[in-house]
Amino acid sequence: MIEALTGSPLSLTPVTATILFVIACLAGYRYRSVWKAEGPRAQLWIYGLIAAVILLVLGFVPVTR
Repeated sequence: MIEALTGSPLSLTPVTATILFVIACLAGYRYRSVWKAEGPRAQLWIYGLIAAVILLVLGFVPVTR
């Protein structure tokens, strides 16, 4: 599907997918920390969007060897 949209094959290596997953987990943790501390909404948006975009990429881009 991605190849049909972009014209080039797009895939992630297992190492890249793992690194992205760790970044998404850390962003989600920071989101929760800011939310519990009732911190600035801008930080909530930043951490939330980082986590959401990375998880969407991991969900829709295939992982190949």
